[in-house]
Amino acid sequence: MKKLVSSVLAASMVLSLAACGSSASTDTASSSEAASTSTSTAATAEAAGEGSGAYTGTPIKIGGIGPVTGGAAVYGQAVKNAEELAVKEINAANGSDVFDWKFEDDEHDAEKSVNAYNTLKDWGLQVLAGPVTTTPSIAVAAETANDNLFMMTPSASAPTVIESGDNVFQICFTDPNQGVASADYIADNKLGTKVGIIYDSSDAYSSGIYEKFKAEAAAKNLEVVTADNKSDLSTQVAKCQEAGADLVFLPIYYQEASQILIAANKSGYEPVFFGCDGMDGILSIDGFDTSLAEGLMLLTPFAADAQDEKTQAFVSAYKEAYGDTPNQFAADAYDVVYAIYEAVLAGGLNGDMDASDICDALKTQFTTMSFDGLTGDSMTWDASGAVSKAPKAVVIKDGAYAAM
Repeated sequence: MKKLVSSVLAASMVLSLAACGSSASTDTASSSEAASTSTSTAATAEAAGEGSGAYTGTPIKIGGIGPVTGGAAVYGQAVKNAEELAVKEINAANGSDVFDWKFEDDEHDAEKSVNAYNTLKDWGLQVLAGPVTTTPSIAVAAETANDNLFMMTPSASAPTVIESGDNVFQICFTDPNQGVASADYIADNKLGTKVGIIYDSSDAYSSGIYEKFKAEAAAKNLEVVTADNKSDLSTQVAKCQEAGADLVFLPIYYQEASQILIAANKSGYEPVFFGCDGMDGILSIDGFDTSLAEGLMLLTPFAADAQDEKTQAFVSAYKEAYGDTPNQFAADAYDVVYAIYEAVLAGGLNGDMDASDICDALKTQFTTMSFDGLTGDSMTWDASGAVSKAPKAVVIKDGAYAAM
């Protein structure tokens, strides 16, 4: 499977897979001490200035929620690590604590995510950086709307997430935007003439991308020769092969995608494969032959080997603290914390304020500010909480993501 292409737009991850495992709670004091010794990034220096004391007063309690156990843990752990790193950097650069931080495991379960939210509220939560996946985010967003508590998810990209209230924001693209951009990218770069699609009609993430992709493909004169709901993945691969699809679009998650690549490889089928942000994580599957993913192209807001100073400083600090290379979910989470920090400074906010008053102030700041982060420059938000930013392209080369 050497001709493998995937498109990942945005930093969103809206996994609808079931996860399992036990919950865990982590606060700043009990988190990895390695992060506290990491070098401050360029973003830190720009936002705060080391030792500047730009923020004074009672720390604001910022919490995170996501799956750090179970099948979706690759996303939740990356978000947790990056949030912890950002908080430690900000506090160190400021010379006194800006944030108190606590993270709760939700195992990618909506009920457990709401329970995690309530646990954080009992702790004194004032701002929420999460949850990570879509179904839990939708459930928690409704709770935050009732409480008028500010929420920014790093990676839940379904439009329904931000429809709960004007207090809910995303730093990743919405699913429909992924579908449109994927079709545009395939057409503009002439990656295929006959397109097959394998998607999951039962999943809001997958079906939402599929519907927009199908409409944009027609507008771009791409011929969709087969579109099937994923039931038997091997059967769907065979249908694409029989239809003569030279490109297969996969708006699904990396677990299923790996099985599709294996099935195609066994049958000698070598189309271009083009996925979405749910594909990120395919290189970390135990037992998967990652050579099948060689050449996989992704439209993403983050590439760990990009040469800009901001990215390299973040990657270096993350590796030092956690012994791993950060993915796009880590980068999005890192940006969430720094964007909130900039808004806190601009609005003159303080931990002595009521959470609802902080929320109202942050809503004003985010709908009027521009933020330069790891995952995009000049990011802006509209009144719905949706972000506007441009993606970047990466490709899997020699078993790693490389900037295009």
